[in-house]
Amino acid sequence: MSGGGSTGAPEPGGPRAALAGLTTRGRSFLAAGVAAAACAYLLGQADLLRVGLLLAALPLVCVLVLYRTRYRVAGSRTLSPARVPAAAEARVRLRVENVARLPTGVLMLQDRVPYVLGPRPRFVLDRVEPGGHREVSYRVRSDLRGRYPLGPLQLRLSDPFGMCELTRSFSTFDTLTVVPRVEPLPPVRLAGEAAGYGDGHRRSLAPAGEDDIIPRGYRHGDDLRRVHWRSTARHGELMVRREEQPRKARCTVLLDTRAVAHEGAGPDSGFEWAVAGAASVALHLLERGFSVRLLTDTGRAVPGPEGGGFAGAGEAADAGGLLLDALAVVEHSAEEGLAAVYDALRGGPEGLLVAFFGDLDEEQAALAGRIRRRSATAVAFVLDGDAWSRGPGGIRLSRGGAPVGERVRMLREAGWTALPVAPGAALADLWQAADRAGAAPAATAGAAPDRGGDGGPGRSGDSA
Repeated sequence: MSGGGSTGAPEPGGPRAALAGLTTRGRSFLAAGVAAAACAYLLGQADLLRVGLLLAALPLVCVLVLYRTRYRVAGSRTLSPARVPAAAEARVRLRVENVARLPTGVLMLQDRVPYVLGPRPRFVLDRVEPGGHREVSYRVRSDLRGRYPLGPLQLRLSDPFGMCELTRSFSTFDTLTVVPRVEPLPPVRLAGEAAGYGDGHRRSLAPAGEDDIIPRGYRHGDDLRRVHWRSTARHGELMVRREEQPRKARCTVLLDTRAVAHEGAGPDSGFEWAVAGAASVALHLLERGFSVRLLTDTGRAVPGPEGGGFAGAGEAADAGGLLLDALAVVEHSAEEGLAAVYDALRGGPEGLLVAFFGDLDEEQAALAGRIRRRSATAVAFVLDGDAWSRGPGGIRLSRGGAPVGERVRMLREAGWTALPVAPGAALADLWQAADRAGAAPAATAGAAPDRGGDGGPGRSGDSA
């Protein structure tokens, strides 16, 4: 079980808050008492005056007794888990402990939750003995990603006559993070800037050949098969070839968050599909050893600028959690185009590039084509704006953009492996289709002659 917990004691209210806690019954008794006392004064009826004073005093005495009640109660909350995918449930456990020497009365316990997580949970607890505790639990669920505060925990106290109810709040709260749904993807082999280990990957060799590889001195435990005899004879001591330095595979996941490129809202919108797709691809590549960077149309890497924004493959679980947390709160941007992305990728080849585009006009499609030249292999999933802007029954909800087929064709001519995305499309199927669509160009590039001992981007593919 995972999750976070919080503890605290309820904060008492002031006298004014106690008087505001009068129930309808208490207010009725007080009004009837005041009215009876006024009538007794006007009519000169002493017996009616005593009745009026009794009616007015009863709710006030209940308020005073309840206000003077000092329950020493500790409360805690535990989330299991604290990070949950959209449309999945999380369990919240509440624990109330009586730390006083006297038993409590009947307590009403309620936790404050945002309305998107469901109704506000309420529980009635029997009297808690000194040193005892009570535990209750409830479930929360949200179809919308985001960060939602839970708490503070509240105790509602009432008198035996039901004249007054007071609410005492704890001071702590917890946060539930609802992240995008992640779809498992099948392993495919996309051609790209090869990296890592194995004979099928690129090597950085000296221009003059293997004889000029810089050796180093022999160390205890080195494999004798790696002894470089020519350098040994030249230096008079055992010299071995340096181990081949692996180059990590890199991938940039580009998420188009422009408000002008996406229609509609809600869990079934095209924008949410793109966010979930970016999360799925990023986690899939992290698990397969890639260093992954999440980039938005604003040109900023998420999360953080450290190391160019690339999340290390060695800590896939931690890096994946950071990416999911960032995607849980990503919103539409005010950018009009993709110029900031073009500037961010100007530095040179960035390995594999996977982009999730919204609606593209002709100018932005041409700019996306120039972005492709910065990467060895580029895969684009282009949302069909016309299809996503239609409601049930094919009713158009808004003005659609240009035909997606024309934009996909422009991207393909620029070197992208581009696929249109319609409502209800499965990312796993599109992922395999992208592999099949890029297989022919990769095979053609792989047949190119070797240039200077450095295999080009198409000589071998990164397993993705």
